[in-house]
Amino acid sequence: MRFINPKTDFAFKKIFSSTDSKDILKSFLNALLYAGKSTIEDLEIIDPYSPPSLPILKDTFLDVKARITGNKLVIIEMQILNVMAFDKRVVYNAAKAFYTQLKAGQGYSKLNPVIALTITDFEMFAHRDKVISHFTFADMDDNFVYPDKPLEMVFVELPKFKKELEELESLTDKWIYFMKQTSSLETIPETMGAIPEIEKAMRIANLANLSLEELEDVEKEQMLIEDRRGEILKGVEEGKEIGKEIGKEIGKQEGLQEGQVRLIIRLLERRLGVIDPDTQTRISELSIAQLENLGEALLDFSTSADLIAWLADDNN
Repeated sequence: MRFINPKTDFAFKKIFSSTDSKDILKSFLNALLYAGKSTIEDLEIIDPYSPPSLPILKDTFLDVKARITGNKLVIIEMQILNVMAFDKRVVYNAAKAFYTQLKAGQGYSKLNPVIALTITDFEMFAHRDKVISHFTFADMDDNFVYPDKPLEMVFVELPKFKKELEELESLTDKWIYFMKQTSSLETIPETMGAIPEIEKAMRIANLANLSLEELEDVEKEQMLIEDRRGEILKGVEEGKEIGKEIGKEIGKQEGLQEGQVRLIIRLLERRLGVIDPDTQTRISELSIAQLENLGEALLDFSTSADLIAWLADDNN
């Protein structure tokens, strides 16, 4: 048996958001949000997935949305590539899901809690060893939790999960292993198949059960992901070289700010085209350290809007 990679957009939606995936999604959410407890008794998949032709690959996917017990809204996002400002976009998506619940004229009492579950194929929090991190509003002094938990964010970092098949114990372990390792398996392991919902998910993921059109979509998406991953890795290496070039230029000009600005603008225009006067003025106001950071980051920019967003970020 061969299985599609559940981390891809096509597979994730097909497994967890199809019209007959309700039991699978309920087990999955109980495992990742509630440590395997049967807290979610029922759920409704919002906009169930049907397999049309695959859309163009995006950097980030809002893959599944569901309403669960307690009238909570859960949004699930599977992210393969570590792209710029992803941490901020997660917060934005969660806040957007919260405030867009209200229709014109409705009161705030109509707002229901939102849980944003984000699964990443890279490390979000390098200083933490935990595979699952759970955040909500809490007092900074005594950790008193804001009443009713209006907004929660849960992160599952797949690279931090190190257990092998024979070490799996809990439902949580098995679902994380499913996400991380299914595409490398050749059969349904007994310990996984013992969970009906996981066994069903693996049957859906079996390549033999896909149509020719779906197989083509799977191959197309995998190629797009690998191309994008290659672009990011190349950008990192080129960014390092440009950073060295800027450092040499700074040394030659004995720290003259004007020379640094000219070099940065020249490199940006090589990448993005003509830089408008207002943006050039903003660049000229940057410190030496900020100019160095900009030099290392510029290959992450695809459009002038990316540059403007970087300049607007106070953390740069």
